[in-house]
Amino acid sequence: MQLTVVQKIVSEHLVSGKMISGEEIIMGIDQTLTQDATGTMAYLEFEALGVDRVKTKKSVAYIDHNTLQTGPENADDHLYIQTVAKKYGIYYSKPGNGICHQVHLERFAIPGQTLLGSDSHTPTAGGMGMLAIGAGGMDVAVAMARGEYDITMPRIVKVNLIGELNPWVSAKDIILELLKRVTVKGGVGKIFEYIGEGVKSLSIPQRATITNMGAELGATTSIFPSDEITFNFLKAQKREKDFFEIKADDRAIYDEEIEINLAQLEPLAACPHSPDKVVPVSSLNGLKVNQVVIGSCTNSSYSDLVRVAKILEGKTIAEHISLAIAPGSKQVLSMLAQNGVLATLIISGARILECACGPCIGMGQSPPTNSVSLRTFNRNFEGRSGTLSAKIYLVSPEVAAASAITGYFTDPREFGLEDYSEIKMPKTFLVNDNIILTPVNDYEEVEIIRGPNIKPFPLGKPLSPEVQGKVLTKVGDNITTDDIMPSNAKLLPYRSNIPYLSDYCLTPCDRDFPKKARKNGGGFIVGGSNYGQGSSREHAALVPLYLGIKAVLAKSFARIHQANLVNNGIIPLLFENPEDYDDIEEIDELLIEDAISQVKSRTIKLKNLTKGKEYKMILDITLRQREMIIQGGLLNLIRSRGKGKE
Repeated sequence: MQLTVVQKIVSEHLVSGKMISGEEIIMGIDQTLTQDATGTMAYLEFEALGVDRVKTKKSVAYIDHNTLQTGPENADDHLYIQTVAKKYGIYYSKPGNGICHQVHLERFAIPGQTLLGSDSHTPTAGGMGMLAIGAGGMDVAVAMARGEYDITMPRIVKVNLIGELNPWVSAKDIILELLKRVTVKGGVGKIFEYIGEGVKSLSIPQRATITNMGAELGATTSIFPSDEITFNFLKAQKREKDFFEIKADDRAIYDEEIEINLAQLEPLAACPHSPDKVVPVSSLNGLKVNQVVIGSCTNSSYSDLVRVAKILEGKTIAEHISLAIAPGSKQVLSMLAQNGVLATLIISGARILECACGPCIGMGQSPPTNSVSLRTFNRNFEGRSGTLSAKIYLVSPEVAAASAITGYFTDPREFGLEDYSEIKMPKTFLVNDNIILTPVNDYEEVEIIRGPNIKPFPLGKPLSPEVQGKVLTKVGDNITTDDIMPSNAKLLPYRSNIPYLSDYCLTPCDRDFPKKARKNGGGFIVGGSNYGQGSSREHAALVPLYLGIKAVLAKSFARIHQANLVNNGIIPLLFENPEDYDDIEEIDELLIEDAISQVKSRTIKLKNLTKGKEYKMILDITLRQREMIIQGGLLNLIRSRGKGKE
């Protein structure tokens, strides 16, 4: 049988099920990763499972999101994660070591293995031929406890890259082109596998940029083959023993196919407020820019920043520009400092930030009111930067650097930068893992330290025979997890405090939502298409659960958020007739009769008691997930099955 890269990895890790798209399978998980914004809750859930050590080959806890310490909350969470990691056999990457995806690519990703991470951009490791999937914290906790992950087998899309990129066109432009074609919801239920002659011209950091932003397609993950370029990168990282060649067979069959001619691409930009609102940079030439930020897990590699330095060398940024640069890891920053590139960046007027997520998640560097900010990040959702009125554009490092000098949107091809030269990957990277703490053997005596901000997470209750409540709010299309559970610099320190966060749930869309939820003892949320797009944060399900949300009605759901809802016992219902969305209004009283029996079937009858109508809703989840809804969530299901074995 001729297999794709995805099929080869899945077949080697298949625990149960058939490798057919749409079928539920259980895969073995080799590695997991968490970061501190999702990690505290994931490890609380892991502790609740009652195992003594992680069952994966390697699990890593990163501190990269909540690194601003304006009070004790973040530092307390970090200490909790550090002690949990020490007790349960998890590697711990300390604050300052870098962004989880950049560091994991450098130091831990292994071709042909599987990775599950509590961050939606975990697919970054797919740039090295790793099947890397983002998931909610509870799924990652279960993977650490059992070494397995349940998933519906996705469709596999072949992305055939032909030709080579022209000067000043980058990997960022490849993924922006794909987003323009496919949109932010076009990748749901799919894995994008890159093949073709064009692959050979892309370095590992370039491939990782593409797989990183595959998350914005709504895709399960994205992956490249592991080849000679992969080997050279691993060798430079002194990890050649981790190399494993994996390529698709010549006659492998895919579910869909897309072709991109790299030679026909030009510099692109994603306009406010969505990663798929993509236009040529040339169409924006002359638009005044106020801020430029270079970094994030998408474009903060050594080669990215060397390219930026070459553009900035001998120049000064425009007087009205604020330029901030965040290297992706301690390794990147150390090498820039060692070879003088860091000095070039500083001399140009750039502000050098910590090796962390920072501005990408709204943790500092919010732009001015009504300003234009160019960022090399992966998301430009409205308000995510910390400034609601700012217009955020996503661009390549080349466009960002050229625009920082002129002060206006600038196509680097027209900037007079004739001296284009390839950025060669180092033959040897500067390897120093001194602030990655390795697991200890004498873990029994380790004390887990919990700060006062760490509160218990809510547990779902078994499904009632009848589910009844009011429609508390009705929102539109492409509601993000940032909308459902805001994650700005003021709220991020409270990621381990669900009661505190509940006062802010859905407030960007409906300021009074928390008040209405409490007044009515919970109820229903109604959403449009692609509800829950964006990050993997399960807080966007945990906080509604705390507020008594029983079900979410939508035209369609983002993959990870739907899974998070089910994991916490909240019913995700799809309108069979999308026009019924228009008929339902806020404060309508809804009822699901004989709920336990109905949840076992695909179609659910939902009564609108206020209007005397009935709607057909679709519950598009697996048999196992239906049992999770009935039991009140994944942890309750695991506990019930555990009791049955005793």
